[in-house]
Amino acid sequence: MTVATAAPPRLSLQCEAIGADTTTIRSLDWDRSRFDIEFGLRNGTTYNAFLVRGERTALIDTSHAKFADTWLPLLEGQIDPTTIDYLIVSHTEPDHSGLIGAVLERNPEIEIVGSKVAIAYLADQVHRTFKSRAVKSGEVLDLGTNPSSGVAHRFEFLSAPNLHWPDTIFSFDHGTGILYTCDAFGLHYCSDAVFDVDPGSIAPDFRFYYDCLMGPNARSVLQALKRMDALPELSMIATGHGPLLRDHLSLWIGDYRDWSSQRSAGETYAAVCYLSQYGFCDRLSQALARGIGKADSQAQLVDLRSTDPQELAALIGEASAVLVPTWPANPDVETQQSIGTLLAALHGKQWVAVYDAYGGNDLPIDSIAAKLRSLGQKEAFPPLRVKKVPDGNDYQRFEEAGTDLGQVLGRAKTIAAMKALDSDLDKALGRLSGGLYIVTARQEERSSAMVASWVSQASFEPPGLSIAVAKDRAIETLMQVGDRFVLNVLQEGQYQDLLRHFLRRFPPGADRFEGVATLEGAARGGPVLSDALAFLGCQVVQRMETPDHWIIYAEVEEGTVADAEGSTAVHHRKVGNHY
Repeated sequence: MTVATAAPPRLSLQCEAIGADTTTIRSLDWDRSRFDIEFGLRNGTTYNAFLVRGERTALIDTSHAKFADTWLPLLEGQIDPTTIDYLIVSHTEPDHSGLIGAVLERNPEIEIVGSKVAIAYLADQVHRTFKSRAVKSGEVLDLGTNPSSGVAHRFEFLSAPNLHWPDTIFSFDHGTGILYTCDAFGLHYCSDAVFDVDPGSIAPDFRFYYDCLMGPNARSVLQALKRMDALPELSMIATGHGPLLRDHLSLWIGDYRDWSSQRSAGETYAAVCYLSQYGFCDRLSQALARGIGKADSQAQLVDLRSTDPQELAALIGEASAVLVPTWPANPDVETQQSIGTLLAALHGKQWVAVYDAYGGNDLPIDSIAAKLRSLGQKEAFPPLRVKKVPDGNDYQRFEEAGTDLGQVLGRAKTIAAMKALDSDLDKALGRLSGGLYIVTARQEERSSAMVASWVSQASFEPPGLSIAVAKDRAIETLMQVGDRFVLNVLQEGQYQDLLRHFLRRFPPGADRFEGVATLEGAARGGPVLSDALAFLGCQVVQRMETPDHWIIYAEVEEGTVADAEGSTAVHHRKVGNHY
């Protein structure tokens, strides 16, 4: 009997000169399909490291531990590790720092350069003593002049906390004009192209990466851009993931500036507090912040471990909502002081809520919830409990809770926008009619559905259609380029029960298909509703952004009609400012 086994993941390496005395070592992870459980990848990813040789030599970041057997020999083929003077640590997330311990084994005398927070985190990771230098914005590391090229390599550091960890620094080489940014400006995209030669192919992943990781820190992005503006002209942004940005640099920087400015407009925001490197707090807080952003409201991630007390008090005091994680039952002195600052800064006009960090030794969530209630704040949502290692359902539940809160925070703005539309124009727009459909999608343990009426056939060959999906719809996360979904067509005269079910307001993480008859396995993208008139299985090809919707263009791959004599249900509106 032949037993099928999973093929090993495709892992490869690239080593290429990218500037004077500067080499990148790119670890290509072709088949990685998820980045943490809540971040689906369609095109794999890369982990980029760099060698810069002046009179002295610096290594910038390392790689994921899965590349230990190939990355280290390649490094040794480029340079004797004992001759590397500095290891610049952009930040300490394991996909970039996974081989630092191995580098230290080969060169115990190397000096590690990073932010103060990064040095502290790294000490907990490698469990050995090492030479270190903590740096902050404006400080310089001079490698001296390379004797062969005559180029002087002088690194200037820029603090970039929360992009997307609190320990992040950027490094700018005045000799080459290259800015090393690690996660910022990155994207999960694996190809042999070292540079951004085809912006159209990588733009969707660039935007998806921004929305997932950078968007919740839009205020921090703008602060980092201000620091970048003070630098000499950049020749390249050397990112930690994906292709290096050189050929279309102004496009990518402009996108970050525009998107972050839009997200930071207005004064209303939710402060999403977290404890960095504690349990699953980092990822769960990002899911909350991402959900808030989907509702066109503002979120600010606040690390209770590293934020300055005065800044912490200001961020909490000025927020319209404050989300708090469970913290250790026996916190260290600094964490306890931050918790005290947090509680003291709260005031009665705010929404508050608490979520499980699942750190292993948390103060019970009900104790913290009771403490918050005693202070008189309004509860934004019931405590978000995590009873096991978080999976896709948990991250979806957190994201949906964030979206619900974002809708509450943006309610006044939404009502004002509806009232601002001219009455006659409003009624005229309402005369645009459409069919009635249920869109369903499923990816591993995550699933969702929504009612749709803005649907139209968009191409004949290949057959394609377009759907307008509001940005705050939970299903939008499952309709990225490359994802599959199902369009279920409702039948005239027989749609009321399905419509009532899917128009309900579901609590975060609820199973939208409970009590609904479905045909599992009939389509690749998601459940087919048994009572639908027809279904079309589709794959997303392109997305176009409008102020409050995404226009999804998808190719139709499969489909059938249950009743050849049936007619599609039609949706008639009276006004055009809401569904």
